[in-house]
Amino acid sequence: MTALLIGVAVAALAALACLLVIDPPALPDRTAEAPPRAFRLAWPLVSAAAHYGRRWLSWQRRRRIESRLVQAGLRHGLAPVHIVGAQVLCACAGGLAAALLAATWAGFPALAAWGGAGAAAGAAYPSLWLRDRMRRRRRDILRALPFVLDMTTLCVEAGLHAGAALQQAVQKGPPGPLRDELRRVLGDVRTGVPRTRALKDMADRLDIPEIRAWTGTLAQADALGMNLAPILRAQSDQRRAERFLRAERLALEAPVRMLLPLIACIFPCSFVVIGFPIAVKLMDTGW
Repeated sequence: MTALLIGVAVAALAALACLLVIDPPALPDRTAEAPPRAFRLAWPLVSAAAHYGRRWLSWQRRRRIESRLVQAGLRHGLAPVHIVGAQVLCACAGGLAAALLAATWAGFPALAAWGGAGAAAGAAYPSLWLRDRMRRRRRDILRALPFVLDMTTLCVEAGLHAGAALQQAVQKGPPGPLRDELRRVLGDVRTGVPRTRALKDMADRLDIPEIRAWTGTLAQADALGMNLAPILRAQSDQRRAERFLRAERLALEAPVRMLLPLIACIFPCSFVVIGFPIAVKLMDTGW
C-alpha cells in the first residue's frame, strides 16, 4: 500500500512537470493592495493554481466571487482566479492529508472516501474564509456607523455642508473599513465624480441596508436642498438602538452556544473528577 501511494505521488509529480512545460504559468501578478498574509506566503503556488484552474471559472461564478471580494474589502488585493487557485491548493492539501490518515488508520479500502472528503473540505475552506471576512467587515462598519452619523450631524448643525461634514467624519472618525470607504468617496468627488454618484457607488459596494438608507438621505438632501440635521439625528438614534438590540440578541444567544462546549468538554471532566474518588473507595471496599 505504501508502494502504491509512492507510485501515485511520483505519477502526479511527473504529470505536473509535463503540465508546467506545456502550459507554464505567468509570473505572479502585482496587485494594487497587498493580499492577506496567508496568500502572500503561498503567492507563487496560488498564482500557478489560479492559472490552471481559471478554465473552470465561469462568468457567473466570477461575478459572484468578485462581488464577495468587494464586500470583503479585497477587490484590489485578490482576483476571483486567486480564490479558485486557493480552493485548488486547499483541495489538494486536504485530500492528501486525508489519504495519509486513511492509509495509516483506516486502511486502503477507505482511502478514496477519506481523500474525497478531505478534498471537498479543503475546497470549501476559502469560500468559508471569504464569507467570514465579509461578516467581520460588515460588523465593523455597523459598529462605526453611529459615531459617523453623530459626527456628520454635529457638523451639519454647526453650519457645514454635507461634503465638509463627511471630511470631518473621515478625519475624526475611528479607523476601520467605513472610514476607508468614506475616504474613497471623497477622493472620487475630488476627481470630478458627483457626490451623489460616489455615495451610491459606496452603497453598492458595501450592500448594507443601513448604509443605503444613509447615502439615500444625503443624496435626497443634495437634490432637494432639505435640512439634513433632523434626519441624520433620527438615523443616528435608530442605528444606536439597532446596535443595542444586536448586542442584546448576541447576549441571549450566548448560553445556547455554550451548551455544546459544556456538554462535550466540561461536563465529562467534572464527572471524572467527582466520580474517581467514589470509584476508588468502592474498589477498596471490594464492591
